[in-house]
Amino acid sequence: MTTTQAQAPAIGWDGASLRGMLTESERLFEETGRYHGVERLSMLAEEPIRYEKIFSRLRGGMVNARETALNISASPIVKEIGELCFALYTPEGDSITLSTGIMVHVHTMSDAIKWMIRHDYELNPGLAPGDIFCNNDAFIGDVHNADVQNIIPIFWEDELVGWAAGVTHVLDVGAGKPSGMPIGPVNRFEDGWILSCQKIGANDTVFRDYELRSETAVRMPWYWRLDEKTRITGCQMIRDAVHRVIEQEGIDTYKRFMREVIEEGRRSFEARVKQMAVPGIYRSPQFTDVPFEGEQELPPEAAKDILMHAPMEVTVGLGGEFEVSFEGASKWGMHSFNAPPSAMQGALWVLLTQTLVPNDKVNDGAYFATKLHLPYGSWTNPDNPTVSTTISWVFLIPSFVGLFRCLSQGYVARGYLEEVIAGYPGTWNMSQGGGTDHYGRPGAWTNFEHSCVGTSAGMIKDGEAACAAMWNPEGDMGDVEAWEILEPLLYISRRIRPNTAGMGKHRGGAGWEVIRFVWKTDDQVVYNLGEGHVFHGMGLFGGYPSCTGYRLNVEDNNLKELIEKGLPIPHADGDPEDSELLRLVDGRVVKDNRCVHLPTPIGEYDIYVSLLRGGHGLGDALEREPAAVAADVNEGHLLPRFTERVYGVVTKDGPDGVVADDDATAQRRDELRRQRAERAIPVSEWMEKTRERVLAKDFIYPVGDMYRDSMQLSEKWAREFREFWDLPEDFGF
Repeated sequence: MTTTQAQAPAIGWDGASLRGMLTESERLFEETGRYHGVERLSMLAEEPIRYEKIFSRLRGGMVNARETALNISASPIVKEIGELCFALYTPEGDSITLSTGIMVHVHTMSDAIKWMIRHDYELNPGLAPGDIFCNNDAFIGDVHNADVQNIIPIFWEDELVGWAAGVTHVLDVGAGKPSGMPIGPVNRFEDGWILSCQKIGANDTVFRDYELRSETAVRMPWYWRLDEKTRITGCQMIRDAVHRVIEQEGIDTYKRFMREVIEEGRRSFEARVKQMAVPGIYRSPQFTDVPFEGEQELPPEAAKDILMHAPMEVTVGLGGEFEVSFEGASKWGMHSFNAPPSAMQGALWVLLTQTLVPNDKVNDGAYFATKLHLPYGSWTNPDNPTVSTTISWVFLIPSFVGLFRCLSQGYVARGYLEEVIAGYPGTWNMSQGGGTDHYGRPGAWTNFEHSCVGTSAGMIKDGEAACAAMWNPEGDMGDVEAWEILEPLLYISRRIRPNTAGMGKHRGGAGWEVIRFVWKTDDQVVYNLGEGHVFHGMGLFGGYPSCTGYRLNVEDNNLKELIEKGLPIPHADGDPEDSELLRLVDGRVVKDNRCVHLPTPIGEYDIYVSLLRGGHGLGDALEREPAAVAADVNEGHLLPRFTERVYGVVTKDGPDGVVADDDATAQRRDELRRQRAERAIPVSEWMEKTRERVLAKDFIYPVGDMYRDSMQLSEKWAREFREFWDLPEDFGF
């Protein structure tokens, strides 16, 4: 530390340093279990109207910043989908309130602020009014480097009173593979442009050297700069809103308020847990496939098939304690799908705001009321800081499906049936690509219509079709015309895809499909992304899971000829056993379950099909109302051949489509129930047969590797695995 740095005046409260304030805040919480040691919510008790008005004005400032920034952005991911979020933080980096949007990042930005404090940014590079910082480093505080954050300090006179931060998802990160979330990097050095809380501006002006660097760092710098302006503008609006509150209420009131509102959030979360969930231990393991065997562009140690293991355990305590553990998770890998702790904390945050705390008074109080255990060395907490994280959502999304399932089981036990949901669906296919675009420029694209998949069924209702994503509660599919401006692929169709939703007494909401073809370029690569070999979640209480996917391209085809001659062109794939697309178009068909793969070259007029998932089902399919099954067929949610096979519903022609034959349906369902009973075997018999298979290690190698990783990383999980199957103490893979 230089003499100049040592003599720099502290900018914390009452002459303290920011690091000192953070240390003291953590000490008080550790000793008292309350945020900043706050014992009595005196302002809320004595001046409740004033208290609520201050919160409403700050919260309104967040939403106003987001909506204004959204409408000045030119990036279609921001403007069409709403992929941005803003939040206000204490000097120590704890969130006070937040906007709507991709709320997963409220705590990731908190991590980034605390990282700067712990690394003495107060001294070097220094913190002053008008400074601008940028971060997209997942090991500091982010999910992956396509989510770019801007953070600015907020001062009142000579003291730092907080931080404003905003995040957007960008189109390209300058990696070797095009797109914002490239599949293929195996370490950090291939992930593209990473800014680790870099100071990029002062006096509310972005540094010129940074602007020049951004022009050569990514494929479409104009979108990078526009997104940056969007984020900075929103942060400045938040700073102005805070100044207005302090001017009207006084700095002492503001300081007192920020402490109390976070402690209120912590207490409210605990009270909500006690009210909604039954104390106990809930478990729900999840899996994801990474089929990389045979990928020629990967090093040999990375070109292998992997099965990811996410053994979630949720513990609810008598006092409203809430702990989530991934003990037994498999090891990090040489792929792009590792998820550092900040990403996992962000995922927990965004799901809690959609379940236990679905209201607008949300802040880091919920974070202080929860515990998240992420085993060191696993994909949830890599012990190698150089692993790739460009698309950590691939593991992160499936891993937290279990949280919805566990909570829903608790809701049922308490009688809150309307809160139950059968998990959430996989938010994909995640269409991406890049190359020379239709303007003749280098380009990359990530089509974010995957933020509009089907929702899962509830205890009392079906899921909704094509309307949501777990990571963005305000998800939208965007306009076709907006994507066609950015991406060199034209749309032929968008339509509901039958059989994408999980079946059950209440079915999930349907997913949908898109048919596109490459336009005005022969230089493109495309990715698919989504599970193709395993179900990433399960239905609930007997419901079916939503569909897995497949990739389907038709290359070197006759589409151009069909268009020029005015002949019929395909508007659906629809039924995989009788595809309209493959009936009408001749060409080289690429169709398999390899839904996670490296970029594949395609040329002009080549057809690309994107199949987006539906939600999971809930309850026994034989209990679904026969009329609802018939309606599903008529509305395009269900292929006719599944009415009898799954639902036991016999249909006949009616004036406006098929209708259920009630008498024949009752007979068919009785028959199916008899077949179930005949096929059923005692659990003890199944356990005995399966134990023999476990003892023989009769698994394909990805499954064996998964179990080996889990047993090596967690002695607790290994012990429970051996005890469950009654295995020898030295059993291992």
